[in-house]
Amino acid sequence: MSKPKVLVTRKIFPEWIDYISKNAELDLWEDELPPPRDILLNKVKGVDGILCLLTDKIDPELMDIAGSQLKVISQIAVGFDNINIDEATKRKIPVGNTPDVLTSTTADATWSLLMSIARRISESERFVHNNKWKTWHPLHFLGQDIYNSTLGIIGMGRIGYEVAKRAIGFDCKILYYDVNRRLDLEEKLPMQYVDLNTLLKESDIVSLHTVLNDDTYHLIGENELKLMKNNSILVNVSRGPVVDTKALYRALKDKIIWAAALDVTDPEPILKDDPLLQLDNCLIVPHIASASYKTRYEMSRISAQNLINGINKKTLLTCINPEVNY
Repeated sequence: MSKPKVLVTRKIFPEWIDYISKNAELDLWEDELPPPRDILLNKVKGVDGILCLLTDKIDPELMDIAGSQLKVISQIAVGFDNINIDEATKRKIPVGNTPDVLTSTTADATWSLLMSIARRISESERFVHNNKWKTWHPLHFLGQDIYNSTLGIIGMGRIGYEVAKRAIGFDCKILYYDVNRRLDLEEKLPMQYVDLNTLLKESDIVSLHTVLNDDTYHLIGENELKLMKNNSILVNVSRGPVVDTKALYRALKDKIIWAAALDVTDPEPILKDDPLLQLDNCLIVPHIASASYKTRYEMSRISAQNLINGINKKTLLTCINPEVNY
């Protein structure tokens, strides 16, 4: 009896590649860059399961080409804006993701970015490496204090809450905005629910932790940036298109806001000639918020197990559309 066929669109931890290959006929895309669209469409033909990344567009066309035997889509990420969930649900295809395991790691990374840009760590390190450090000066590399500041969190989900928890140690005032007020979390932490405009006006630091959808596309644009303080910092570890990057460039260049730190960009990866890369007050890293050994290992494990469970019509460990979970 032949094994089910699966496509894995990127290397994951080798133990979990071995696990998949023992349980299925594996087609592994081994290049560092994602498979081009035409190759991806060719490779999905006849597969029973797909393990994919955010860079792979899983839409009705791909599902049609894959065929009616497709039983599961397993995403190695929490977010899933690259997958047409409604279409998968209509076809009774469960879609797995990897929530929870990266929550604390991403919150840590948020604070790493926040502190690095506030205290100009990356900029001053370049100063040293370029042999420009000649003496100590009382006016060199002045940054923004984090302690006793007002932190505004947009999106009070798992990650947003963990970011808020870490703010307590800095004696921050915590504001948050979400489509739903989280009274349950307000009982646990001293934080205040406010509307978006109030958060932008009053926060010294604005940290984005929202999903990407039609309502959050360019949630932070020219008008929103103008509401922020001119000494404020914007941090984005959600999705690149949540921020209008052209408006952000103008706001940073014209000192409408003080600085920004981005783990995600639009497009991603950022283009080499993007003007944001020329700004000292913009820190950009390559989508590494979940990049710890422990977290990425767990993401590999969950996505691999979701894949194998799905092709065998067993319950996925984590499922975005549980109404069609096996």
